[in-house]
Amino acid sequence: MSEAGPSPQKALSEHDAKQLLATYGLPVSRETVVATPDEAVVAAREIGHPTVVKLCGAQILHKTELGGVRLGLVGDDAVRRAAAELLEKGPASAELLVAEQVAGNRELIAGVTNDPQFGPTLMFGVGGVFAEVLGDVVFRLLPTTDDELRAMIDDPANPQFLGPVRGEPAVDREALVAALAGLSACVADREDIESIDVNPLIVADGKPVAVDALVVLR
Repeated sequence: MSEAGPSPQKALSEHDAKQLLATYGLPVSRETVVATPDEAVVAAREIGHPTVVKLCGAQILHKTELGGVRLGLVGDDAVRRAAAELLEKGPASAELLVAEQVAGNRELIAGVTNDPQFGPTLMFGVGGVFAEVLGDVVFRLLPTTDDELRAMIDDPANPQFLGPVRGEPAVDREALVAALAGLSACVADREDIESIDVNPLIVADGKPVAVDALVVLR
C-alpha cells in the first residue's frame, strides 16, 4: 500500500462525519465501512447497485485528488476490482466506504466555517465539481433563524436551480432549511469543530442528500 495522502489536519472520516450530521437531521447516503474487497462485495450486494466505493479514513481529506473514488459500479467483479485498486492507492490505515449511488442532476453545497473576526458562518450554494468555478454561494452569520434560512436559500444568483428541472420536482425547501439548521446546531453543540463542508448535497426526488462530508476539528 502507498503511504500517500495523509494530512496534518485533524478530521473525522467521511463516514463518521456523515453519521454525526445525521444525528442533527441531515439526510445522508446509505453506506457502510469495510476493510477488504470481499467485504466490499458483500456490502454492495446489501446496499444495491450501482455502488460507490471510496477510500475512507480520518487522514484522507481530499479523496478526489488522491483518485480515491469509484462511481457507478455494477456487479461483484467491478466492486472487488475497484476496492483492491483503492486499497493499493491509499495509506496503510485506509478503509473502504461502500455507498449507494444517489441519483440526481442537481448538486448543492453547504457548510460552516469559523471566521476569525465574525465567528461561525454558514455557507450555502451551488455545489459539485463546479462549486469553486461558479462561486454561486451565500453566507450568513450564526446563530440564525429558520426564516433567515428560508431567505438564504433564495439568495444564490440562480434561484431557479431549486425549481422543477428536467422532469425532476422542485427542491423541498423545508427539508433544505432543516438540513442547514442541523449544520448550525451541530456547530453550536460541538466547540471542537473548526469547519464542516458538505459537498455535494445531491437533490434526489426533491430532497437534499449528503453524499460527502468533511468535518475538520480544532
